[in-house]
Amino acid sequence: MRLSRSFGKTLRQAPSDAETASHQYLVRAGFVQQVAAGIYSYLPLGWRSLTKISNIIRQEMDRAGAQEISMPVVQPRELWEQSGRADTFQPPLATLVDRRDRKMVIAPTHEETTTFMAAANLESYRDLPFNLYQIQTKFRDEARPRAGLLRVREFEMKDAYSFDRDEAGLDVSFKAMAAAYHRIFSRAGIDVRMVEADSGPIGGKDSNEFVLLAESGEDTIFVCSDENCGYAANAEKAEFKKPVADAEEQGELAEFHTPGIKTIEALAGFLEVPVSKTVKAVFYAPETSSGGEIIFVSIRGDLEVNETKLRNAMGGAQPRLATREEVEAAGLVAGSASAIGLDAVGGPRSRASITSIVDDSVVNSPNLVAGANRADYHLKNGNYGRDFTADIVVDIAMARAGDPCPGNCDGHLVEHRGVEVGHIFKLGTGYSEAMGATFIDEDGTEKYPIMGCYGIGIGRLLAATVEANHDERGMVLPRAIAPYEVYLAGLNTNDDTVVAAAEKFYDELTAAGVEVLFDDREEPPGVKFNDADLIGLPLRVVVSARGLRNGEIEMKRRDADEATMAPLSEGVNAVKAALEG
Repeated sequence: MRLSRSFGKTLRQAPSDAETASHQYLVRAGFVQQVAAGIYSYLPLGWRSLTKISNIIRQEMDRAGAQEISMPVVQPRELWEQSGRADTFQPPLATLVDRRDRKMVIAPTHEETTTFMAAANLESYRDLPFNLYQIQTKFRDEARPRAGLLRVREFEMKDAYSFDRDEAGLDVSFKAMAAAYHRIFSRAGIDVRMVEADSGPIGGKDSNEFVLLAESGEDTIFVCSDENCGYAANAEKAEFKKPVADAEEQGELAEFHTPGIKTIEALAGFLEVPVSKTVKAVFYAPETSSGGEIIFVSIRGDLEVNETKLRNAMGGAQPRLATREEVEAAGLVAGSASAIGLDAVGGPRSRASITSIVDDSVVNSPNLVAGANRADYHLKNGNYGRDFTADIVVDIAMARAGDPCPGNCDGHLVEHRGVEVGHIFKLGTGYSEAMGATFIDEDGTEKYPIMGCYGIGIGRLLAATVEANHDERGMVLPRAIAPYEVYLAGLNTNDDTVVAAAEKFYDELTAAGVEVLFDDREEPPGVKFNDADLIGLPLRVVVSARGLRNGEIEMKRRDADEATMAPLSEGVNAVKAALEG
């Protein structure tokens, strides 16, 4: 491709809102153009890279035994009502009404449609296992799109769905996809970590993210300091060993006056006790609730609530902090509340609207200081089981750097920033049951296939690769996903000899199967070199008057500091060798 004919222009300045390297360079290099917040067009250079990534994914998915299909972006809302996600998916579904007054959904993912397809074609255990995948457009109406292609609303995604006869089969499919993902990311030129993750709106019992460790990432990742341990999880999922409180005899519950004390830190200072000897109350409500329902959370004073873990404890309902009006309407006293005596707070009618969730740190900590449920008073020696109980006891604590690793080791958690580039899920039978997908097993009984789900954002993978491969001048693209392999520049374009030699070498490279972006523009050398560095193709080749006097071309790998010279007569082989090197 001649650069003079290539659609799109390089930019000297990045957009003012571009914070990450990938956002800056992909826009400046003419790979993408923003149309709206979180919505981008791909220009020819960007689309060539996206196509190469897609082809890598296709090769590895096919190698793993998956079969490519294509499903519609616009789907009947009834499918989502059948699965139970029509009103709970986050961010909320984008919907429309067609000319037949039928409610439709712009798909953010395709679990429903794939299961619908499986239900129509699955009869016997002999039909299992199978894995279906597609590379197709998705739309999620993100509230805060940011960082270019790293957090968008419309995006290209590879999503795959496995169907197995039993849990053992799902384990095989899951491991095969994990291995395929490692190969995909390695070929794309990035080093990733597979970490434990929350399943979010996709659902399922287990999931793992593939994360590129990068300061520009929006995910927080915790890994064990002990390299032999291998524990790694994102902040939403991460667990830790909570310190075991010293054994104590249970003291007598006693109320005391705490004038003006409203915070855990002030309470601990007032009593001269560590914050770990207190229990704090945090009030939440389901995000969609308008009926006064309160989630009363109790957690040890030195810990913070992990709202993703809390959401899972609430059965998938998204939590939000309760308003002051909601707290007061429930009869709760902010700053002096606790689960001790909660049944008496606001009367039976009020208690019926309160769900008490207690972090397991409280259960194992004796003689805690807690609120007395009246202003300016607290209680000493509160003990779970004797003085109060809960509707739900579960780990809802947020892990922090330095916390003891939950693994069988002496390590601690180390915090990193990361970019999620892939996610795999063990879905179980939730969708197959909801969508009526069944098969007849060998013993003649009707069973539900066990599903897995596997996703990769194509554009996000491109952006993540740039995050991992760039310098102050521009992108340093791996050969496998670069739009072209060679940036060929002819200098001294007013010299007919140079122009002819550059044209001839362009033809020779193209005939030899080398992908060449030929800068045949009438621009100064500095402009061409700057654009070469910005676009970041693996190899820059220069034909100049000075080089031709010695019968040579200049070659410089994008990741090298120095250029080398090679005989023009052996130029094609020299270029191929440099690319292989």
